[in-house]
Amino acid sequence: MARTPNIPQRKHPRMKQVQPQSQAVAQLFNQGISLHQQEKLELAKTIYEQVLAKQPKHFDALHLLGVLAFQTNDHALAAELIGKAIDINPSSASAHASLGLVLQGLRRLDEALVSYDKALALKPGDAEVCNNRGNVLNDLRRLDEALVSYDKALAIKPDFEFLLGKKLNLQMHLCDWNDLTGQLYQLESALSEDSKVASPFELLGLIDNPDLQLLASKIWIENRHLASDVLGDFTQRAADGKIRIGYYSADFHNHATSYLMAELFEAHDGQRFELYGFSYGPDRQDEMRKRVSDGLGQFIDVTQKSDREVAKISRDLGIDIAIDLKGFTKDSRTGIFAERCAPIQVSYLGYPGTMGAPYFDYIVADKTVIPQESQQFYSEKNVYLPHSYQVNDSKRKISDKVFTRHELGLPESGFVFCCFNNNFKTLPETFDGWMRLLQTVEGSVLWLLADNPTAVRNLQMEAQNRGVDPRRLVFAKRMRLEEHLAWHRLADLFIDTLPCNAHTTASDALWAGLPVLTLVGKSFAARVAASLLNAMDLPELVTKTQLQYEARAIELANEPEKLSEIKIKLYRNLKTSPLFNGEIFARHIEAAYEKMHRRHISGETLDHIYIND
Repeated sequence: MARTPNIPQRKHPRMKQVQPQSQAVAQLFNQGISLHQQEKLELAKTIYEQVLAKQPKHFDALHLLGVLAFQTNDHALAAELIGKAIDINPSSASAHASLGLVLQGLRRLDEALVSYDKALALKPGDAEVCNNRGNVLNDLRRLDEALVSYDKALAIKPDFEFLLGKKLNLQMHLCDWNDLTGQLYQLESALSEDSKVASPFELLGLIDNPDLQLLASKIWIENRHLASDVLGDFTQRAADGKIRIGYYSADFHNHATSYLMAELFEAHDGQRFELYGFSYGPDRQDEMRKRVSDGLGQFIDVTQKSDREVAKISRDLGIDIAIDLKGFTKDSRTGIFAERCAPIQVSYLGYPGTMGAPYFDYIVADKTVIPQESQQFYSEKNVYLPHSYQVNDSKRKISDKVFTRHELGLPESGFVFCCFNNNFKTLPETFDGWMRLLQTVEGSVLWLLADNPTAVRNLQMEAQNRGVDPRRLVFAKRMRLEEHLAWHRLADLFIDTLPCNAHTTASDALWAGLPVLTLVGKSFAARVAASLLNAMDLPELVTKTQLQYEARAIELANEPEKLSEIKIKLYRNLKTSPLFNGEIFARHIEAAYEKMHRRHISGETLDHIYIND
């Protein structure tokens, strides 16, 4: 799972304009602004162009025409137009801020930062620019500086929309738990009052409350991605052809989603299904890009298309079922689904929670991640697969390289607890438990992911504060997947986080033969590892309380024969478990697709779908 997307806060620059030279031009220009504000973009574009034909150096028309190009995904043209506007009026803070957004969209992050700095030099108290500057610093992995920018934005505007959650999420990435309890109380109280305080993704690592997660999703959708009926109703397709499935993602490259999904694309039944991939992420020409595009058959790069254009392309292709693999994660394009790109729309895999949107019909799940008594917390109808909802690739390779403890910074002896989850998933309560494990199991160490230097320093300090030698924390750097999987051979037990479990990291560990001990919670994200373990027939590694979780970890650390039995069972089950069988998973999810399709073409109302083994 990736971290939360950076959503630009400025849709339009402020409409504070210099006085045009001609009354006729002024009237024409004001008509363009009115159309622009009504989202009638093509008409507004025509008007701005007419203004520029009469007055080529009209700063505001150039500026807003650039903004309009940005809104329609023509970022290169937007940069050119806004750049020309700045040449005319270099003292416009608003234009520099707009150029920053455009450059950010072009991934020219260092240049975007320069533009935001110029905007703030001209207008220091602009909370929006402080926020957007923080987004760029976040993307540049200058996390400490990003946090300063977010704090400045909140100091200027304490109720800045959706910023508190983003700031807290960043603090969690830094393992900065300063006043976390107070800020979480503020967050939950604001959410309970329907305030625009956090994106849904940011809640996953902070609170285990499916009711509040549903509320956060609804608030986000109502303020960011309302349903659109511009494209009208669907034309009914004949029901006797292949079912056309569209998979939509920004992650068709070396990314966790593709690592999990690749075998499913290859295993789909081409006699019954026609597959389409809609990519709006980077084309890195890597091995997963090639494998996924080959597996999907018809692969369409829609990076430069607007949400409405992508939805129109999907409709023209006759997509029957659209699968959103992003949800609310980084680089998501929820607007494509708000435009209704297909008559059946499904949320799957990328986001472990409800979308809270009326235009998502189904969410793919299993009876562990969404128990039947929890259906009320999901706006979608649930599709229950018989084992785990999570697809996996049985072709993933593990490096043959034999690593030594010494070269990975581990002691030559002693029990190795590990957790390779992203740092933002580690709450103080989880860390408290881990430190109790180290204090109880003599000579043990905890092997963690070194996501950023500040997090390393903060975790070492937190260990010291709890009476644990910081040297008993060992930090692993990110490596190629094949070698990362091989590392797992040097660990003894993977210990999970709550409220956001290990997801791909749990399946990585299991695939490498490393047992995963989890603590199950209430929300989808807090039950994923349990889903995987149940599918592997390892329920003895699923605990229900913090006390039970710690006791089980200590037991397995101190009684090697019990841990050995579990490892033998895990190794044996890898060969037979449906969790790592792409063919079995393909048949199950295809059965779900067929049920969705039959219900739709027969005019039945939506209902939960259950797939039997």
